[in-house]
This record gives sequence, structure tokens and C-alpha cells, in this order.
Amino acid sequence: MTTEILKVLDNGYVRLVDVLGSDLTVANAARVSYAKESFELTDKDIRLIKFLAREGHTSPFRHAMLQFEVFAPLMVARQWWKYVIGSTHQEATGDSMEAWNESSRRYITEEPVFYRPQPNEWRGKPENSKQGSGDPVVEKLGLYYTQSLNDLINKAERLYEAAIEDGICAEQARLFLPSYGMYVRWYWTASLQSVCHFLNQRLEHDAQKEIQDFAKAVYYLAKQRFPVSIEELIK
Repeated sequence: MTTEILKVLDNGYVRLVDVLGSDLTVANAARVSYAKESFELTDKDIRLIKFLAREGHTSPFRHAMLQFEVFAPLMVARQWWKYVIGSTHQEATGDSMEAWNESSRRYITEEPVFYRPQPNEWRGKPENSKQGSGDPVVEKLGLYYTQSLNDLINKAERLYEAAIEDGICAEQARLFLPSYGMYVRWYWTASLQSVCHFLNQRLEHDAQKEIQDFAKAVYYLAKQRFPVSIEELIK
């Protein structure tokens, strides 16, 4: 079990929990058709991996798995989750072996943590799109909305704590907490191919910046373990 971890945003992180396989796993999964096996990654194996990626022969990349623990705002988690659900039904991935287990405030009452953008982190609307974001807003506006968000969160936390103290069940008391900025924790286990599909989608310039930041952390951690495959699959 690994403990590699990268901090993201103000309170978030991505931790690589466990890994099954390596670049050599990919090469051997492809080579089993000919009843052959390599015991050390060679230039020949690397050429094979490049061929597989280039020609879209994706099944060998599904024999390697990565498991991550992620702590991110709910708005990031829901974007991520929509990707996971969608990707299991796409022929592009062919991957139906992803797993997702998330913390629930039906059962836990630990102190909530919220994403609080700094005044210089608020972004304006894009000029030529109905979604996404544009340039940073002026400092005065950023200061106003950071303070407004802090006030809202502080009031919500007081109501949440009061409800718990008065005996309201946790699954209803959580209604007082602002949801989209609240941090949640989950485990995500996926094949190497599925991880790369996620990265190709969420590293794009038009992805929401916050999920881009988490995707960059996943990319860095995955590339340490699968340097050849990641290089070929992430374009």
C-alpha cells in the first residue's frame, strides 16, 4: 500500500492508495496471445505499448489498476462521478470494473470542511460560451464574494451543530450545510485505461479549473507508476 499524496486547492488532496501492475503488465497482457511473457521491461515492450496505444488496442491497458483516495469539493466529486458512470457505457473505454465508495453524512458527523476561494480566485463568465469561466473578476468583487461565502458557511455550520446537539439525526441535520463547496472523501478504483480516459477529458482547457487541478494530481501520481503507458495514452 502506498502513501503518495498531493495537495489540491485549499484543503483537498489526491492519494495513490494502491496499484496493480506496471507498464510490463500491459505488454504481457498483449503478448499472452502468443503464449509469451517478458520479465523485465525492454525496448521491445515499449514499442509494443506504443503500438497498442496508437492503434487503439485498449484491452491490455485494462489489466492494470489504480486506487485513489480523493478529498474534494462536492462540485468536483459530482463531475467526476458523472464521468465514471458515463465511461462504463462507452465503447471507447470498454471498462465496467470501476469502483467508487464515498463518505456519507448520514453516518458521520466530523467537522465539515468547505472550499473557500480566495478573493483573487473568483472567475467571471466566459465571453463566448454558456458554461465554464473566464478571466478573474476585479479584486473588490472577489473580496465581497469571499466574505459573503464565509458568512454563509459560518451560519450554516452553527445551524448544523445546533441541530445535532438538539438531537436531530445526522441525515437531516446535513440539510443546513452548503453542499457544492463541502469537501467529501471517496475511494476510486479504475483500470489504467479508464484513468487515462478521465485524464484526457479533465485535463482539457475547457474543463472546470478545480477538476483540472485534481486531474493534474492524478496524472502526476499515475505517471510515476506507468510512465510509458501514460505518455502514450494521454494526448
